[in-house]
Amino acid sequence: MAERKNLEFDRPGGYAMPTGATAVQRRAAKELVTADIRLFGDQVPVHEPAPDAAATPFLSAAEPDTRLYLGDCRDVLASLPDKGSVDLVFADPPFNWEVPYEGWKDGMPRDAYERFTFDWLDGCIEALAPHGSLWVNIPDDTAAEIVMHLKRRGLTMVNWCVWHFRFGQNRDSSFIMSKVHALYFAKDPNNRRWNPKAILELSDRAAIYGDKRTMAKEEDKGMRVPMDVWYGPYWGRIQGNNAERRNQHHNQLPEVYLERVVLACSNEGDLVLDPFCGSGTTATVARAWKRRSVTVEFSEANARSAWHRITEIGMRRKGRSSGGSTAIAPKRRSLEIDPGLLEFPR
Repeated sequence: MAERKNLEFDRPGGYAMPTGATAVQRRAAKELVTADIRLFGDQVPVHEPAPDAAATPFLSAAEPDTRLYLGDCRDVLASLPDKGSVDLVFADPPFNWEVPYEGWKDGMPRDAYERFTFDWLDGCIEALAPHGSLWVNIPDDTAAEIVMHLKRRGLTMVNWCVWHFRFGQNRDSSFIMSKVHALYFAKDPNNRRWNPKAILELSDRAAIYGDKRTMAKEEDKGMRVPMDVWYGPYWGRIQGNNAERRNQHHNQLPEVYLERVVLACSNEGDLVLDPFCGSGTTATVARAWKRRSVTVEFSEANARSAWHRITEIGMRRKGRSSGGSTAIAPKRRSLEIDPGLLEFPR
């Protein structure tokens, strides 16, 4: 039986239309700044930054402006000359999983790790422009603390996305981990960089169901903004002989992940900040798409390796984060559609 309109609701068309998560998050952002939210890391003293840590970049290049600072990101962020003018922050911090990073202790006591997390998050918030957005890549065990800290700092959650991959580390003691959280926050959700047309992909209506209505749209025929679970070609973990693989770098993110974030949340010429340079993925993608970038790395050896990638190797999979289909069901009905839309760009 077809759904009937409920005319008791004062909504366009007579249908019930719940307010939805976005509007609720915006209201909550105003209320939570006054909440007494206490987390384990609050009992540890705030980090005292070293003065003038960002006085001179360790490495830099022009066209577009690309800078890499060496040191503790908490120190660099405190004295960053671009404070208050960063358009987009993307952070993929250490997970505190005892990874053998060069020179960095990735096994802090839990309260110290949370304090470290709050300190670098606060530095990123201070660096953001009023219209700026902040993304954090983080696993299950710290996602909740980061969300609550950003909410108590007055930021608004726009999306809680998930990066899904098919090759998690095998185990038999629990379900295999196959995701990491991509937390998307904004200082002002009503005034932020947002470019949906830059990240469109083929919709399931077009790819699976052959729904003619999606091809009858005046623009973006058959296309949609990606869903909040991210997967597909080139979205797997970077390992083995992957073309993007950088030796001696841990937990490297795929370029398509950063490409989606950079294209969606910044414009050409904007400034992108990554407080944990690692293998240099953020700056590599930003530079390929004509964004300025500032990154920070604790290890000199990693910094030099990343810089070689950023300035000499460049992005290997430019343009491959959008355009194709991520449908997980077989096609049910044929539809006259441009065959090029069914494939991701090569």
